[in-house]
Amino acid sequence: MFELSGLFGIILLALDIWALISIFSSGASTGSKVLWALLVIILPLLGFIIWLVAGPKSNRAAV
Repeated sequence: MFELSGLFGIILLALDIWALISIFSSGASTGSKVLWALLVIILPLLGFIIWLVAGPKSNRAAV
């Protein structure tokens, strides 16, 4: 497996933090939030991509 470091690692960390904030501010059930958060934490790149495509959406209305 490859090592995530440097600028790519910092960008991925920022995206994962954004994903976690969005997950916990979504209207999904608590269990669903926990499962999504674990996926993003355990598999940072793959978890983020899966969440981006299929994860719970934020409660904030689109402007």
